[in-house]
Amino acid sequence: MSSSSPHLWSPVRWAENGSVRLAFDQLTEQRDGEPLLLATGLGVNRLWVPDGLCRMLAAQGFAVARYDQRDGGESTHLPPTTTRNPITALFAKRGEAYTAEDMADDAAAVMDALEWHSAHLLGISLGGAVAQRVALRHPDRVRTLTSMAAVPGDATGLRTMRYIRLRTLAKFARLKFPDTPEGAVAAGIAASRLLASPNRPLDEQAVREAAERNVDSGVHDQQAQSRQIGAQWHGPPISAIARPTLVLHGEDDPLIKPGAGKAIASRVRGARLVLLPGVGHELPERAWHAVTTEIREHATSAHHPPAPPAR
Repeated sequence: MSSSSPHLWSPVRWAENGSVRLAFDQLTEQRDGEPLLLATGLGVNRLWVPDGLCRMLAAQGFAVARYDQRDGGESTHLPPTTTRNPITALFAKRGEAYTAEDMADDAAAVMDALEWHSAHLLGISLGGAVAQRVALRHPDRVRTLTSMAAVPGDATGLRTMRYIRLRTLAKFARLKFPDTPEGAVAAGIAASRLLASPNRPLDEQAVREAAERNVDSGVHDQQAQSRQIGAQWHGPPISAIARPTLVLHGEDDPLIKPGAGKAIASRVRGARLVLLPGVGHELPERAWHAVTTEIREHATSAHHPPAPPAR
């Protein structure tokens, strides 16, 4: 979890995709760098991506922007649907509120508002699945794709469950918090505990301070999460992705099995998989250097592809 200095990020701006308004901002450092758009995870706002990680990406030559997905943060929240439980939403035959194509188009709308014809994409958790779909639906807008801690973007229903640790999912389903600022803080702390690597000690004080700085009700808004999960993909399989692809996944991820990252890398032609030791379903500071270095090398190799082997 993170929070943001008001001077480090631009004032919030808005992109529009039909009736949906999408909140986004841009890092004030390295604004003339290579465009890189961040897509965040299930239900949460854009402040969950740590400022320190974003600044390290800027130091690697990227102009960093981030946005709240629909039904998250300051972006438009859609009306309630009959499916109000994220687990139930996984098995729904179709999304009641919107499609996964709509969510992919949201990212393109943010790029339009930024006046970016194309950008590097970094999608985390649900954002990773969204970024994969953007690469399928808007390939000309994607310079490179980095999918982190995500399931394959074309997995639905029971096919999704093979990648999810059911014990952790059940723990999430049992979490109940009041719809108050205090409830949002408690939810943020509980989520951070569940998503951290079980093989490393958790800094409880840092987790609490981060939750208090970023009071995000989306962490426990199961109705909004259900609408996001319920958004069905009707496009081609991820094997059709033709953009340079990097797959990052924590070896200790307690929610999404590393096998999900392996599946993505095996199905996308030319994709490269990097497993991050000691990392859960999170973005801990100890992993920032590895993550930003891998993304920089990925972008550079896309600009300068390796020479074909000599004959």
